[in-house]
Amino acid sequence: MKMAGSQRGPGAVRHGHGCGWLYGLFVVCALLLGSGRAWAGAYEAEWPAAMFAGPDLCRYAPCGSVLPGAERFSLRKGQPAYVEGLRKHDGRDEVVGYVFLSTDTTPDIVGYSGKPIVTLVGMDAQGRVTGVRILRHSEPILLAGIPEEKLVGYVAQYIGKPAGAHFELGRADGTNVPMDAISGATVTVLAENQMVGRGSYAVARQVGLIHAVERPQARFTAATAPSDWAGLVTEGSVGHLKVMPGQVGEPAAARPFVDLWFGYLNEPAVGKAVLGEAVYQRLMGELKPGEHAIFIINGGSSSFKGSAFVRGGIYDRIQVSQDADAYQFGDGDYRNLYHIDLPGVPAYDESGIFILRGKSFSAAYPWRLAFLSKHEGDHGAADFANFNAEYWLPARYLEGGRPTVEKPTPAWVKLWKAKAFTITAFVAFLLAVAVFYALRMRWAARSRRNDKRWILWPHIAAWVVAVGFVGFMQLAQPSVVQVLTLVHAPFDGWRWDLFLSDPLIFLFWVFIAVTVALWGRGVFCGWLCPYGSMSELLYRGARRLGLGRWQFALPSRWHHRLRWLKYVVLLVLVAASFHSMALAERMAEVEPFKTTFMVHVWNRSWPFVLFWSALVALSMFIERPFCKYLCPLGAALALPSRFRLFGLKRKAECTTCKACAVGCGSQAIDAQGRIDPSECMQCLDCIVLYHDDHACPPLSAERKRRAKAGLPLTPIGRDGHFIPIKLIE
Repeated sequence: MKMAGSQRGPGAVRHGHGCGWLYGLFVVCALLLGSGRAWAGAYEAEWPAAMFAGPDLCRYAPCGSVLPGAERFSLRKGQPAYVEGLRKHDGRDEVVGYVFLSTDTTPDIVGYSGKPIVTLVGMDAQGRVTGVRILRHSEPILLAGIPEEKLVGYVAQYIGKPAGAHFELGRADGTNVPMDAISGATVTVLAENQMVGRGSYAVARQVGLIHAVERPQARFTAATAPSDWAGLVTEGSVGHLKVMPGQVGEPAAARPFVDLWFGYLNEPAVGKAVLGEAVYQRLMGELKPGEHAIFIINGGSSSFKGSAFVRGGIYDRIQVSQDADAYQFGDGDYRNLYHIDLPGVPAYDESGIFILRGKSFSAAYPWRLAFLSKHEGDHGAADFANFNAEYWLPARYLEGGRPTVEKPTPAWVKLWKAKAFTITAFVAFLLAVAVFYALRMRWAARSRRNDKRWILWPHIAAWVVAVGFVGFMQLAQPSVVQVLTLVHAPFDGWRWDLFLSDPLIFLFWVFIAVTVALWGRGVFCGWLCPYGSMSELLYRGARRLGLGRWQFALPSRWHHRLRWLKYVVLLVLVAASFHSMALAERMAEVEPFKTTFMVHVWNRSWPFVLFWSALVALSMFIERPFCKYLCPLGAALALPSRFRLFGLKRKAECTTCKACAVGCGSQAIDAQGRIDPSECMQCLDCIVLYHDDHACPPLSAERKRRAKAGLPLTPIGRDGHFIPIKLIE
């Protein structure tokens, strides 16, 4: 894409002696930031696939670190799987506790990244947590935002707590266990709370430490079911779960990876409609009290059984859950489903009936069918993707209708409620800036080139709030990582709950989308970006300290060449993300945002300190060097800025007058007087000059001509100044 004011030709990609150091600095820092030694140990850590699927969990996982009293460990057992920790006592093996992997017990729980946080948990024979260790995660906030030591400290709080406890952040009532939160990693620790609580409950139930509370069983009415498939789907008697190939790491394709239709067969009307009278009666005759039949058909390209399924094994791709209880199916739980004689049934290649055995399960209450995908990720490591759909038998089939169920509040809703005051203050701040900017012509008309207080002081106030409140206090610095997530949404799916889990970032991006469409990137980049605001304050502060004599702007020819560098950085990150999102997240450390606001420079390794210090030093002598030349987020916002609805006003004489260009700190005004919206930071200096009949050469000439001719200097226009010159955009 050709940008206004760009210079093309043989020299456009060559860097001379005067400015090549800036390009070299970027290359050196990028190489340093690519060093594996700079990254936390558990981020995308590589573990053998056998640790996740093999019988000997503790051959690969450090089980002794979470259950220190054990001398040896058994093979995997149970559904969901766990291992026993054993030691010799009086010549006999004594069970001292249990160890489980979160991907076995709670595979449906994911972190902020949308991927599971692989966690190893130990529990003693009395049902108390003895240790928790995170083996692998994909959380970008822990990659380069919050030190992993903080998460290690957080999970240490679980030690000594009872199995199945409900962990809550902050204050908790008598039924919950309070936990000290980690600022900026709320979604991650909420996922950990669920994994440890639900996982320990599932294991403790199996070994008899906890007895499940039996739910009242459903009693069915004499209602009749619809006579076709569409009717069953519409009323909710048949559920649907579809997963596309791109969502499980497979090449994109039109046909779903799995396309599951499922339902509950014990209910007479539904069971007879799906199976027919004879098959239904035969199936019900086989079931024992407390057993439930569920049918599944699949029209996708892959099997819900899994390619590794063997006789005597378990179906590790599907699972039913009801509240904290999870149910998996083994070989003995499967029955053939040969045919569904019902009009409108979709084409399917695979079908089956699964028997759920558990007195705690009740069809009167909602439950979920989960599809669990384990596939090869980056560098041969196992990766996970989990999807589920809720099912609740329609009320007309249940005597007394559906019981009242208090569904758990989604984590993102809790976060929004907990931050209600902060959210209100943040929204008020965004609206104040938006309103001020919308009325910019009025404030600019009151200013003069030598007296910009109507524009300058609100601008400085916005910078201070952006740095202090938004950046350091709330850690709400947008990042190019979120842009990469948006790029991948059509391929990987979009999860609103994850995006909503950070209220300020969500609101910030809504604001950015609206303002970029209206006015371009400058409202965010020039007024509200915490790092950009800090860079601007450093530059102006250095001038106040007497360093102004050494401040400079790059020559125009080098500025127009180097500004393309941020687009190169963005392109490299997008390309890398399609190879490996983990790699792209590492490379996104070209943004110094996390070092500045989340981790703080004194907690970083030396490559980050060097890179951050170089940018800070440059910011004192060059106005916004990172924003102009390296920022991939700025590049991503610059592209749609060219199509904004409202631009800054220009006069016909601006094509020859250079007054605005001389004072443009963004160097966004080209030789023809055009403002490049992809580079403009909306400082509004040119708009102040636009109204100043002493500083704007065309207006000054008009004022002098009228005075010499004795003409009245009658104001013309709504802004209170005479502007007899034709305006152009």
